[in-house]
Amino acid sequence: MLYGVLSGHEDDPGASALALRLMGAVHRIVLRGDAPELARHYPSAGGRPRNPWPAFLDTVRVYADALRRLLDDPVQTNETARCAGLLGGFLEIARRTRLPLRLLEVGASAGLNLRFDSYRYELGDERWGPADSDVVLRSRLTGRPPLDGPIRVVARAGCDARPVDPRSEEGRLTLAAYVWADQVERLERLSAALTVAGRVDAPVERARAAEWTADRLAEPADGAVSVVFHSIVMQYLPVAEREHFETALQDARGPLAWLRMEPQDERVTSLRLTLWPAGDELLLARVGYHGDPVEWLAPTG
Repeated sequence: MLYGVLSGHEDDPGASALALRLMGAVHRIVLRGDAPELARHYPSAGGRPRNPWPAFLDTVRVYADALRRLLDDPVQTNETARCAGLLGGFLEIARRTRLPLRLLEVGASAGLNLRFDSYRYELGDERWGPADSDVVLRSRLTGRPPLDGPIRVVARAGCDARPVDPRSEEGRLTLAAYVWADQVERLERLSAALTVAGRVDAPVERARAAEWTADRLAEPADGAVSVVFHSIVMQYLPVAEREHFETALQDARGPLAWLRMEPQDERVTSLRLTLWPAGDELLLARVGYHGDPVEWLAPTG
C-alpha cells in the first residue's frame, strides 16, 4: 500500500508523528507546484476538496522516491498561536522576578515563538501587544493572567535538532507543509509571523537540547532572568536527552525560569512554571494545543 513509501517505518514510535510526516511530505510537493491535480483539492493551494483520494494516490505513486526521503525529516510545526498560552507565563515571570527576560527556547524550529512580544493578542475581552502587529492571536480566555504588568525582552535565542530558517524560501515551505492543507487561517497566521521574523532577529542553533541549555545557562545573564521554555517538544526527545536537559536546569545558577507547555491529555496542554533559586513549581494554565482556549489557573496579584 502507498507504493512502499511507508516501508521500514512499521516500528516508528507514535510520538514521531508518522502520519503528519507523510501528509507534510505530500503537502510540500503540492505547495511547490509539482502536483497540480492534487492541488485542485487543497485549499492551501487555492483548491476545493472533492474526492482527493485518486489524485492523492497518484501523487504518492509518482513521487514515491522523494516521499521516502522526506519521511526521514522530523515534524516542524512552529505554531505561533501557542503564544496565547505562553504569554501569561512570560508575564508571570516578569511579575515575580521584576527582571527583564533572556529567552532560551528548546525545540525552537524557526524561532517564531521567540518573537512573542511582537504579536497582538485578543484573549477574550483582554488585549495585549502592538496594535499594528502583522500577527493577531485570538483565543477564548477564562481566569485572569497578569496582562497589565510590564515586560522587557533583552535577548532571544533557541536550539533545534534541525532548525528552520524563516527568512529563506526553503524554510517557509517546510513550515507551511506541516500545517494541514485545509487550515487556511493557520497558514495565513504563519505567513504573518514570517513577515515579523524578517524584522526581529531570533537566532536558532542546530544543537541538542541538554548540551545547548547547559552552555547557555553557563553564560552570564547580565541582570536578566534566563527563561528556558518549550511547547510540545518533550515527546520528541529520547528519555536520556530529557533527563540530561532537566539536570542542566537543576545545575544552573542565577535567576532561572522554566516555562513549559506540554500535553496533559489528548485535548489540552498544561502550562507549568518552575522558578529558581527557590525551585517552586506552579500550574499556571490549561491551554489548547493551538493556543485556544486558555484557562488561567494561577492567582494574580
